[in-house]
Amino acid sequence: MKLHFLPLLALPFLSNAQSNIDSLFIKKMSDEIMTNGKAYDLLYELTKKIGGRLAGSPQQQNAIVWGKKSLEAIGADKVYLQPCKTPNWKRGGNDYVAIVGVNGEARMQPLAAFALGNSLSSNGLIEAEVVAITSFDELEKRKDEVKGKIVYYHSVFDPTKIQTFKAYGESGAFRRAGASRAAKYGAKAIMIHSLSTAPDNMPHTGSMTYDEAYPKIPAVALGPNDAKMLFGLAKSGPVKVQLQTYGFFLPDADESNVIAEIRGSEFPDEFITLGGHLDSWDVNEGAHDDGAGIVQTMEVLRVFKTLNYKPKRSIRFVLFANEENGVRGGNEYANQAKINKENHIFVFESDEGGFTPRSIGITAPPAQLAKFQSWTPLLKPYGSEITTGGGGTDIAPMLGVNKSTILAGLIPDSQRYFDLHHAKTDVFENVNKRELHLGAVNMAAIIYLIDKYGVK
Repeated sequence: MKLHFLPLLALPFLSNAQSNIDSLFIKKMSDEIMTNGKAYDLLYELTKKIGGRLAGSPQQQNAIVWGKKSLEAIGADKVYLQPCKTPNWKRGGNDYVAIVGVNGEARMQPLAAFALGNSLSSNGLIEAEVVAITSFDELEKRKDEVKGKIVYYHSVFDPTKIQTFKAYGESGAFRRAGASRAAKYGAKAIMIHSLSTAPDNMPHTGSMTYDEAYPKIPAVALGPNDAKMLFGLAKSGPVKVQLQTYGFFLPDADESNVIAEIRGSEFPDEFITLGGHLDSWDVNEGAHDDGAGIVQTMEVLRVFKTLNYKPKRSIRFVLFANEENGVRGGNEYANQAKINKENHIFVFESDEGGFTPRSIGITAPPAQLAKFQSWTPLLKPYGSEITTGGGGTDIAPMLGVNKSTILAGLIPDSQRYFDLHHAKTDVFENVNKRELHLGAVNMAAIIYLIDKYGVK
């Protein structure tokens, strides 16, 4: 029997009576969330009253206080802070890029640009000719041209990939490693096409890393329209660019994961965790990334408490401190779970935006996956199903705690996500209330089912 057909042929794991009971309770949760849900109101508070929450910023500290107070007000059995150190990168100024020459003729044409997160200052104005390439293979072939130049990576998404996260993963290689790959051959700086699907000119920041073996050169992302224009000019003749950035690091900041807990009534030493990350980039409000995941997590807690649901297993609701440029919050949560020898059976993350939910992605062995997929009829009325493959950056470290831990994540429609991701446009106004709350319905449903029936 092929695994692909297993969910269709597997015997149902629930009796009709059980299924009816579960369907009624999930409907009750859905009605409560869609009628009285507070996620949208909480998102307004987080984005409009606190704002962008870069790790190490005063806004992030305010968000930690807000998260703890909000979870206490909802009525968790216990709410506490889990200290961790986070990176403390600062943008330092208004990033500047401009075309100053084309085919030997002077020009002054500013370009929309953001320095990449964790990149370092240019230490003054850099002026150099552009080497425009489309791949690392091309970089290797043209390595002798790179010394003293600014390398531009034309890191556009592959439009044929309907799953936009796959296109993002491929193009993201240039953002993550492009600077050191170019510095190896003497480049003075790099630029990339923003990792975006939007037909606009908003630059998108995001995290990069340096290889310690090579000079740490500045790195910027260009607005999509400017990037395409630059690439076209560079293909037809020499283009000269000026660039200046200001990024630097301060000593690591003292921050915290914010954790709420409902204690299990039958298996208190079996833990189910769900959460999102509290930090965002400095250029926006972090509404979809990941304010949505934060307030959906809080809404699941609220609906459980409102309906007086008594879980069998202990459920933790985690607002992770730092995902964008360090994953320090996720690593510390896993580290403490390992130290305390905790048994985490299921770990869930919402970090793909607050759009219409399409599925719950679960990474599990075939027999367990078949069990979970038998619950798909319970999720279908709310627009979702159980699909293979799920997890997230903050929860991935949990595999180092319990190898048998099941990782999962909310998978919303992704077609618009990268229009906003890491750009100025990721703001409260671009989140739809019904879509946001419907995501919380699906999260509450899967947590309820895991709690009731376990993972075996």
